[in-house]
Amino acid sequence: MQTQTASLPEAKSKGKRRVVPTYDRHIVITPGTRGGKPRIVGRRITVADIVTWYLYQNLSVNEIAQEYDLLPVQIHAALTYYYDHQAEIDQREAADLAAVEALRQQYPSKVQAKLRQRE
Repeated sequence: MQTQTASLPEAKSKGKRRVVPTYDRHIVITPGTRGGKPRIVGRRITVADIVTWYLYQNLSVNEIAQEYDLLPVQIHAALTYYYDHQAEIDQREAADLAAVEALRQQYPSKVQAKLRQRE
């Protein structure tokens, strides 16, 4: 199984300085691991996981770092990667949620059905 660092936008020149994204040291894409989603190097935590905790659960960078034993730089790299690839990541997450909902409709929970019968 081949692991690759996340694809980087080309470096941009600004005058004499060169601007290069730094998330390449912290974000990796491995086919077969977490569905090939971009994730933290050496961990199964995806960029989308971090985005969920940060944007939707309102956890701070420090709270995420403590809770999941990550470095703040890893979290910032994930957020940077997300903003550079936001449409792609959002689209994939929406497709995953739609697939889960389709499975729920196709195979309803037997436990929930029994609980409803008790009501």
